[in-house]
Amino acid sequence: MRKFLTALIVIPLGLILATFAVANRHFVTVSFDPFISDDPSFSATMPLFLLLILVAGLGVVAGGCAVWFGQRRWRRAARRHEADARAVRGELADLRAQVAAARPETQRLPVPSGVGLYGPIGRDKQRATL
Repeated sequence: MRKFLTALIVIPLGLILATFAVANRHFVTVSFDPFISDDPSFSATMPLFLLLILVAGLGVVAGGCAVWFGQRRWRRAARRHEADARAVRGELADLRAQVAAARPETQRLPVPSGVGLYGPIGRDKQRATL
């Protein structure tokens, strides 16, 4: 469904962009010199459609960078929480090992092969292979 919706949006946009490029092939001069407008020292001559596509691409890149920098706080929090979770899992494994070692041999029940603490190893609740 997602590919269909993407195609539904991208194909018409591509057709519109191609039509726009064919209709606006004449050249324009873009000047970056605000002081001399007659003969600018820093200018570029290019087709109008290319100029507009470059400006739109620059806007997409600038927007992507702004969003990426704006989400810095959330990425940092996710890394911190992941590190905390890893540390807690390690502590839990150590505590389980200590409890298992402290339990006398007579209290331990025999465990059939292929069966873990929470049921068969390698299968979920519906007995499907993981």
